[in-house]
Amino acid sequence: MNVLVVVSHPRKDSLTFQVAERFAKGLTEAGHGYEILDLHGIGFDPILRGKDEAEYSQENKVFSPEVETEMERLKKHDAVAFVFPLWWWHLPAMLKGYVDRVMNNGFAYGTNKLPHQQILWLSLSGVTEEQMHKRNYGESIATLLNVGIADYCGVSQSRVEFLYETTLESNPEHYEALLNQAHNLGLNFANNPSTL
Repeated sequence: MNVLVVVSHPRKDSLTFQVAERFAKGLTEAGHGYEILDLHGIGFDPILRGKDEAEYSQENKVFSPEVETEMERLKKHDAVAFVFPLWWWHLPAMLKGYVDRVMNNGFAYGTNKLPHQQILWLSLSGVTEEQMHKRNYGESIATLLNVGIADYCGVSQSRVEFLYETTLESNPEHYEALLNQAHNLGLNFANNPSTL
């Protein structure tokens, strides 16, 4: 399986990037191919503009060159893994902009659907697992990502995995456990799809 790993974080030295790299290492060890897409690194513009909204009535929709490039990149992969910090119980603006612009009507939903076998949402959360479930944040986030985005785009095998307590200070054992969790997700990527 060939996996596009979409990373959304402004700092290359962040735990988010370490998680993405450890996840990719697991993919490699399991025999999968991958490409890491660093949204900040490529200077992706997250703002949806008029040129990105093709006319709904057009049979062959035309998008902006930047969006067309990212659509072609997505088509080259069998699955997608999004790696991102959870900010305000949601996707970072950069990643939300990627979803808004690239997973557009006529490409990812509407007359066409995404061709991917599965999607993984790998989210780094500063809170504890208990805090995540206190007000059903985890369930709400999973519904939004798995049903509101993935399933709406035709990908029924989608799951959300949280890495908790990512802001702990000076606890290398905890960080290593998080990185090992990411590695195991890569190793078992094709074996544990969640079906909606």
